[in-house]
Amino acid sequence: MSDDDGRYKPGASFPDVVDPLRHARECYGRREWADAFDAFSLAESAAPLAGDDLELLAMSAYLADRDEKYLAALERAYQAHLASDQCLSAVRCAFWLGLRLLFRGETAHGAGWFARARRLLDGEKRDCVEQGYMLLPTAEQEVEGGNFETAYSLATDAAAIGDRFGDADLVACARHLQGRALIRQGKIDEGLRFLDEVMVAASAHELSPIMTGLIYCSVIDACQQIWELGRVREWTSDLAEWCDAQPQMVAFSGICLVHRAEIMRINGAWQKAIGEAQRAYQRFSCRDRQKAAAAALYQQAEVHRLRGEFGLAEEAYRNAGQWGWDPQPGLALLRMAQGRIDDAVAGIRRKVAATPDQLDRARVLPAHVEITLAAGDIQEARGACSELSETAEWFGTSVLSAMAAETRGALELAEGDMGAALLSLRPACTVWQDLGAPYAAARVRVLIGMACRALGDSDGAEIELSAARAVFLQLGAKPDLAHVDKFARLAPSDRQSGLTAREIQVLRLIAAGKSNKIIARELSLSEKTINRHASNIFNKLDVPTRAAATAYAYEHGLI
Repeated sequence: MSDDDGRYKPGASFPDVVDPLRHARECYGRREWADAFDAFSLAESAAPLAGDDLELLAMSAYLADRDEKYLAALERAYQAHLASDQCLSAVRCAFWLGLRLLFRGETAHGAGWFARARRLLDGEKRDCVEQGYMLLPTAEQEVEGGNFETAYSLATDAAAIGDRFGDADLVACARHLQGRALIRQGKIDEGLRFLDEVMVAASAHELSPIMTGLIYCSVIDACQQIWELGRVREWTSDLAEWCDAQPQMVAFSGICLVHRAEIMRINGAWQKAIGEAQRAYQRFSCRDRQKAAAAALYQQAEVHRLRGEFGLAEEAYRNAGQWGWDPQPGLALLRMAQGRIDDAVAGIRRKVAATPDQLDRARVLPAHVEITLAAGDIQEARGACSELSETAEWFGTSVLSAMAAETRGALELAEGDMGAALLSLRPACTVWQDLGAPYAAARVRVLIGMACRALGDSDGAEIELSAARAVFLQLGAKPDLAHVDKFARLAPSDRQSGLTAREIQVLRLIAAGKSNKIIARELSLSEKTINRHASNIFNKLDVPTRAAATAYAYEHGLI
């Protein structure tokens, strides 16, 4: 039975069913989670359920997105197992209760259930698979705490126990923790091998439904952290197929839509990305899923910003923030696009300062470089660029390397080193093109076009800018389109400026706040020559000061 919005009503009746318990088990076997929940609930209203059936009721509730019902049924299963002297089954129930409460943010309550489970295990005094399960929460905490070697050791012990007892769920969860710990130590290839092995088990339906969903989400998140976009695409597609095959499953379908929205945005399918993000947001209702709802709002905001729909972007960023999601760096980039540079700088600095994790910072640093360059703070941009390069070198994934090369190229462009900029930017563009990320590739091509123009290669500049413009036009990226059109009208030989390539190079360094003496040293020219270039710049632009020349450069897209 379902509501008009497709959500299934609890407590549905089955008037033609002679044996509700048997029917409930059959629904569970067919993965009809809402019907199974209703049938188990009906059977329980007629007679108390045994512990095993209460567990099935609980799992059905979880997958049908009835979280409170899940916890209540699982606690009843725990008590039923204890009453039947099935202590190890009770330990399993306590483990799942603790895990769910931990995910909900109820740390103390979850820790209490883990303590119960460990106390029961201590009383058993025998080797059992449950000992491996109880290593998992500690291993997860060690990963979150940055103690990756300890986490790997604990997960290895848990995997060994799972292998010994033939428990596929335990083995998969433990090996995925091994993979995540290795990745965070910079052992990317080895860590990804663990994750790929685990995903084979998940996609082959070798795991329980809840463990399958948890593994999908955690592995996709781990791949997103290191920008392994190929794997993110592949596993998100598999997750979508798994969710679509179970129409009555709600628990993992929403977060799947968030992942799909991000992939669609990167792929350039912006309208579809907004649609998936909106669907995801509508599915999240429980308070512990506010973070996922906020993530969906953030994806909507990103597309609106890129399309120049600044009002809609502002609203979505603010709503995401109210739901507990930090709207940076997107909001800072929005402020920059609106011309509110001081607000953009303040926002991105606050975000960077509040982000200690190395990989999390890598997602913020490109915006940090872009914004500080726009503000003319070359030194701060250089520091952020160096940090991103170090992270990319440590983890070594192609996209992180491309991000670092792109920011380095933008910095070199601002510093007037056009040859070095091209060497950095062309490989970055290739990576984005190979990944099928048209917007990211087009943005790099704009920078390449600017470098070509500064070097006097008007044909090369025209080719790059035209290609980028075609992509922006197709995507509806209005701010970028306007920027390209403005820059295309401002050739160095244009009557509006009349600046030579060298004068544009000097102007960029002036805008970076450098003195003529420093500019002369960086360009290996005499200070007298730089003085002459500066004088020519002021005369051609009809500006009286270095500050006015800097403002002109930013206003007319010369930087």
